[in-house]
Amino acid sequence: MLDRTQPDENQNAGDVASDGVSEHVADGKPATQGWRPFSWLTRAGQYFFALSFSSLTRRIVSLNLAGLVALVASILYLSQFRAGLIDARAQSLLVQAEIIAGAIGASATVQTNAITVDPDRLLDLKLGDSYGESDDYSALNFPISPERVAPVLRTLISPTKTRARIFDPNGTVLLDSRDLENVLIFPLPPPSQKPGVIERGLTSVRLWINRGDLPLYRELGRENGNGYAEVSDALQGQKRSMVRVNSRGEVIVSVAVPVLRSRAIHGALMLSTQGDDIDQMVTAERLAILKVGGVAAAVMIMLSLLLASTIAGPVRRLADSAERVRRRIKARIEIPDFTRRRDEIGHLSGALRDMTSALYSRIEAIEMFAADVAHELKNPLTSLRSAVETLPLARNENSRARLLEVIEHDVKRLDRLISDISDASRLDAELQRQDAVPVDLRRLLTTLVSVANETKLGHDVAVETRFEGRSATDTFSVTGHDSRLGQVVSNLLSNAQSFSEAGSKVRLTCRRVRSEIEIVVDDDGPGIRDDALERIFERFYTDRPHQGFGQNSGLGLSISKQIVDAHGGRIWAENRPGPADEDGAPTAAGARFVVRLPAL
Repeated sequence: MLDRTQPDENQNAGDVASDGVSEHVADGKPATQGWRPFSWLTRAGQYFFALSFSSLTRRIVSLNLAGLVALVASILYLSQFRAGLIDARAQSLLVQAEIIAGAIGASATVQTNAITVDPDRLLDLKLGDSYGESDDYSALNFPISPERVAPVLRTLISPTKTRARIFDPNGTVLLDSRDLENVLIFPLPPPSQKPGVIERGLTSVRLWINRGDLPLYRELGRENGNGYAEVSDALQGQKRSMVRVNSRGEVIVSVAVPVLRSRAIHGALMLSTQGDDIDQMVTAERLAILKVGGVAAAVMIMLSLLLASTIAGPVRRLADSAERVRRRIKARIEIPDFTRRRDEIGHLSGALRDMTSALYSRIEAIEMFAADVAHELKNPLTSLRSAVETLPLARNENSRARLLEVIEHDVKRLDRLISDISDASRLDAELQRQDAVPVDLRRLLTTLVSVANETKLGHDVAVETRFEGRSATDTFSVTGHDSRLGQVVSNLLSNAQSFSEAGSKVRLTCRRVRSEIEIVVDDDGPGIRDDALERIFERFYTDRPHQGFGQNSGLGLSISKQIVDAHGGRIWAENRPGPADEDGAPTAAGARFVVRLPAL
């Protein structure tokens, strides 16, 4: 394998240089390796993402951020700040317009028609009357003088940054604050310059968001002041405010109030905000919300990563351990222990540890079973091979007959071993595939005892049964597989009969012991040696001095224990105490096998 940092001998210099790999020049000095800007930062980011952001981590962070983004977006869109700001601005403009209109009405009008004094009427005046309060005075016309209004309007409007327009009673513009300042508030772009696609798109989005049900603001001609609803109402003596949106999506608030003097309407004053006045304040508020949202997002990401580290990290370690168990890199893989955590991760860790322990125990049991089977099969095969090799060398018929008898015995032994081994090997699979159902032990034991008494199982030993229940109809029910439980009882009865003398009896008792059902099988045989009470349940172990070698496979009690364990029960052997011998030591009056199963 070639080192990726060194060029191949057959690779040309151009390829080497293009890959950014160091090369040696003619003078023996190495050229500097090509350096890509920010490549190390990109690799570090990819490594951090692959290391820290598992699928579960990405989901946690994404879902939390999605909720935060939805919250911030709803605040930005549904915030009442904009509506409250518009109302406050309208009220402020109304107060400001009333002050300016009062100032205009008080000092900025001139009398254009002289008052004609009637001497006769003057002589007719009574005490308390005034000539100026006559009806003719109210009819006098005091038009607004632009020359006198302009300085006042400039002084009052300049600090407020609002636009002011004064209309005469016919709706014609007399003064516009734009003309006073000689500044265009909204400069238009040159005719040849058009807004770009992005700018037009942003303007359309802002217009769609801000407009809602607001009317669109349009600039009317100087003679069309009555086209503004608020100006029309102000010329009728009513003050009014309006909220509109211009073509750029900017909110414009305008108010109009009448200009009064001596209760006579001399015109209307209209104040309006600049296009970006309210939008700048709303934008500033939204930026503040976005800043808070950014801080909240950073905190949420940190908390999400912390949460994910307590979930995704242990899950990843458990998954890696399970993968190593599958590959069996070592003889035995230890699953990380998180059982101290009182959550689902701790429960999962405990379940995986128990499962792995059971798996290794099963593997070890299978290996031991295979070794025992190989050992047990090797003995009769060795004997059979020796007999077959010796048979041609037999000198007489008696020797040949003895050899043939040995061969027949070994063949039967092999057949018995293979049958029992096959039964033991498929026992676990059958117990796992079949569903456990309620089993009536009274009926099952009665049937098995009846069969044993009729066939005697090759022995002249009878079987007695007794049920010690609360009533004669007690079912002694357990949950399990009736065929396999029947196999256990049959093995125990056959084993007891084989150790009993002809004419004796085997006693089977079934009783309830607290939350368990107990089955006891007693015989009157020689009993079991103390050192063999546990070993008799091992595979291929047999202790039958009174019988010939190889008559039993030694799997019956092992299979029985396996079945009882699978049903959640217990089985053990003990000796029934008998009379003392000459030395005063107690003797065995027979063997006893006890099976306890959880009651239903």
